[in-house]
Amino acid sequence: MAGHSKWANIKRRKGAVDAARGKIFTRLTREIQVAARSNPDPDANFALRLAIDRARAENMPRDTIDRAVKRGSGQDKDASAVEQIVYEGYGPQGVALLIECLTDNRNRTIAAIRRVFNRAGCALAEPNAVAWQFKRQGLIVIRRQELPEAMTAEDVFMLALEAGAEDIQDEEESLEIYTEGVELAQVAQELQKSGAPFASVEMIMHPQNRMELPTAEALGVLRMVENLEDLDDVNRVFHNLALQDEALAQLAA
Repeated sequence: MAGHSKWANIKRRKGAVDAARGKIFTRLTREIQVAARSNPDPDANFALRLAIDRARAENMPRDTIDRAVKRGSGQDKDASAVEQIVYEGYGPQGVALLIECLTDNRNRTIAAIRRVFNRAGCALAEPNAVAWQFKRQGLIVIRRQELPEAMTAEDVFMLALEAGAEDIQDEEESLEIYTEGVELAQVAQELQKSGAPFASVEMIMHPQNRMELPTAEALGVLRMVENLEDLDDVNRVFHNLALQDEALAQLAA
């Protein structure tokens, strides 16, 4: 998803409101809980390590992280069970949407998502009606300005390819490195050894074909995506809209 980091930067700048309401910590806590379910040791559980790294990047207190790990691994018997659910649907102009949720109440979550779809005049879809258009991949984002002086973008490209990266996108402010899902940990570890600084490391659903829309129509889709991401139980939203600079600039403004 070329432009992934541009969309992330816009969300980060707009994230001050979320932070004030505690939404970011809530989502990260749930993500840690789900990841810790299979193994509470981050050294042996790459998904948990990624979730903890994201929490630390948002300055989440260590005791909050530890409590989330205990809840997810079952050490805290009083904790509510959090599960990951993915809903599928079509947004404006038929743009494909995958909505990844972390929730302890399915009924509350689906009701909130349906309200967003209904307001946009769109509808949810049956399982796998949309998912087939996406491929699960790893994504590593490195900001150019954070590269060590002795390291160039070309150095990062060569290191990533040698470690097993599948594709690399050279964006204006960042380098986006895509991997097969199973190769993400290996590529990330090799880049980390070289001293490459990560802005983010995550698993994503990468669209196999992107839709290009006029700016006005693209803005309508992006506003719906924002409305979905504003929901408490929604963790991430993936779509197959081609992200154009003009639409992103207007949304950021």
